Amino acid sequence: MKEKLSPACKVDSSPSPPIKTSLDKQSASQQFCRPAFTQKFRESTGGNVWWTIFTLLMIATVSVRFYKLRYPEQVCWDETHFGRHANQYLQRTFFFDVHPPLGKMLVALFGYLDGYDGSFWFEVGKKYGDASYMGMRIGCAIMGALVVPLCFLTIWEMTASLPASTFTALCLIFDNSLVVLNRFILLDPMMLFFISATVFSMAHFNKQKRSFSFLWWFWLSSTGIFMAGSFSVKFVGLFLVFLVGLRAIYDLWIILGDMSRPVTYTVKHFLARALCLIALPVALYVAIFYVHLRILHLGGEEDEFYSSAFQVSLKGNMFHNSTGPREVAYGAVIRVKNNVLEGQYLHSHRQLYPVGARQQQITTVYIRDPNNRWFIKRHNQSSPLWNATDPIDLVRNGDLIRIEHRTTGRNLHVHRGPAPISNKMYQVTGYGVRGEGNDDDFWRLEIEGAAEGEVLEIVRHSFRLVSPNNKCVLTSTTKNLPEWGFGSAEVACNPKMHDDRAYWHIDDNRYPRLPNVSYTIYELSFLERFIESHKNMFMGNAGFRPKISDFQSRPWMWPINFRGQFFSVEGVVIYLLGNPIIWWGHCLCFLLYFLLWIVNAVIEKRAVNIAEKQLDLQRRTLNTCKWLFIGFLCHYVPFWPMARILYFHHYFPALLFSNMISGMMLNYILETFSEKISPKFYTYFVSGLLLVFFYSFYLFTPITYGYPNRPSQYNDSQMYGMKWISSWEF
Repeated sequence: MKEKLSPACKVDSSPSPPIKTSLDKQSASQQFCRPAFTQKFRESTGGNVWWTIFTLLMIATVSVRFYKLRYPEQVCWDETHFGRHANQYLQRTFFFDVHPPLGKMLVALFGYLDGYDGSFWFEVGKKYGDASYMGMRIGCAIMGALVVPLCFLTIWEMTASLPASTFTALCLIFDNSLVVLNRFILLDPMMLFFISATVFSMAHFNKQKRSFSFLWWFWLSSTGIFMAGSFSVKFVGLFLVFLVGLRAIYDLWIILGDMSRPVTYTVKHFLARALCLIALPVALYVAIFYVHLRILHLGGEEDEFYSSAFQVSLKGNMFHNSTGPREVAYGAVIRVKNNVLEGQYLHSHRQLYPVGARQQQITTVYIRDPNNRWFIKRHNQSSPLWNATDPIDLVRNGDLIRIEHRTTGRNLHVHRGPAPISNKMYQVTGYGVRGEGNDDDFWRLEIEGAAEGEVLEIVRHSFRLVSPNNKCVLTSTTKNLPEWGFGSAEVACNPKMHDDRAYWHIDDNRYPRLPNVSYTIYELSFLERFIESHKNMFMGNAGFRPKISDFQSRPWMWPINFRGQFFSVEGVVIYLLGNPIIWWGHCLCFLLYFLLWIVNAVIEKRAVNIAEKQLDLQRRTLNTCKWLFIGFLCHYVPFWPMARILYFHHYFPALLFSNMISGMMLNYILETFSEKISPKFYTYFVSGLLLVFFYSFYLFTPITYGYPNRPSQYNDSQMYGMKWISSWEF
């Protein structure tokens, strides 16, 4: 009796190379849609097997993801960061973070829907007590759990193979590391959801037979929308753009080669993809940032990461509704701030350097302090004091000036010796008595983008201070002084004039003879705030340099599950570690994929005569795995050259593609031997594989759901004997 096809099973109409077989189009389509074991299994179970298996997989997903979700009832790892950000959204308080805002906004939304008021102070190891934290954990767990059906449906849409889809889902369900990552208040579950949804939408789009139909537009737009969501949660989501872009280029190239269509048809396809995969994601990303900046309109402790002009729009900030002289005159008391991320104030105090010239220390600090105030005076002027009858003398671009510390009377001075830490730069000190000094106190003012003689203005103007005698530029280095410098940032004079950290601005100007203006004239537009936010975010990410850290890892460690990552050690231990059987199985499946690729290449090169069915299976498997492997590479390879500190969880976007490749290769093994084994053996094999996955998952559940802090070498430890390799730290 002829079997009725599932509605989800459709002929592959993606622009992939045609399969060179002797089968007619209809039989090739059915061969594609109904792998042998799927067909046999359906015939023996009555046709409802797809929904039965899918339902069981969803029940298993919910069971393992939501089991003991409340436990541990304490703040674990990065919950401290994202929980605090949720607080700040709920309290409308501005903050700085290196990640885009969507994920944190969703965490705040989950908390808000659960009645959380943003009052709990998140700190690693702190007990939640009566705080309503479960809404945030449940929201993250739901988004993480949705990854399983999305990946299942992606493989089904790409291959119509129920075994391949099922194996993919099983790998995801019983992976201990994914369970851990989905159970806490983190950004990763949301990012994995958007990545999975993007790949699912792209697979659906590639199956559409009618170009420019409603469904064609729907799935193309969905791809762009979910892609925007992925990089609106974390910038790692940008790697997905490479995969989507490569597939779009490939499709356009195939369409261009269709000689039955005019070139204008290809142009239409290009414009449609540009609209949905470029313009739409960019517009959504900008809109998300607009909402982010509208919500966070109150000043907070992290305002100092941004420029003074940025801070003007934040209610409660010292610059909001403030006034002061717009132009800077000689004799004014000023406060000078560095322009870069975490820009700090130029500072001095009476303590001396214990090295070098042993003169007064010059540093930069975050805090607003009386020791951050300086007089500005002409280079030939000792005293900054002025008379009311003297004409107002304005500071101009190109002037030669001196800067005197208001509290101690020492001039900002360059000493030709090496700086305390950055020994390729010159030491900057406080020198002189009551403004008296020498010509190493002279600085030439260079206003960025200003004409010669233009008057220096506060906030708006960015400038450099160049020592003409020593041919160097005043800069704040990235290094902190030791204990004798109170951990403040080092200030030096850099002979290399092209230094991004050598730009400064004045954010406070006190001179009673000039009229005050409202700081609202410096308020930035949304676009300017958007650009500055991204400059700070990119610099913040670049600033995460490797340090000695228990959690640091390198990309080569990730696929082999070499080392995990602690999520909690206070009271109970949560350890992020992949299910070793599944992860090491991924490595074997990758080897099998490469072997299959080589064998298929040899077969085609040597024109080896093999069964059409087997040849079709190989090509279908390779075609699907090709794009999954490209997705894996797009999310894995970029981490290799990165200089920033890396963590184990950075691998998980690539892991999604690794799981899907493993599902495909397991299905390939079964399909290859479909004629040689019975359905009963198939059932035993799948049952055995499921048992192995589950048992391996079960063995490592103590570190997945939390166990008392007892090292694994003790006989009474729940993890006794489970430290299979020495690099695991539990």
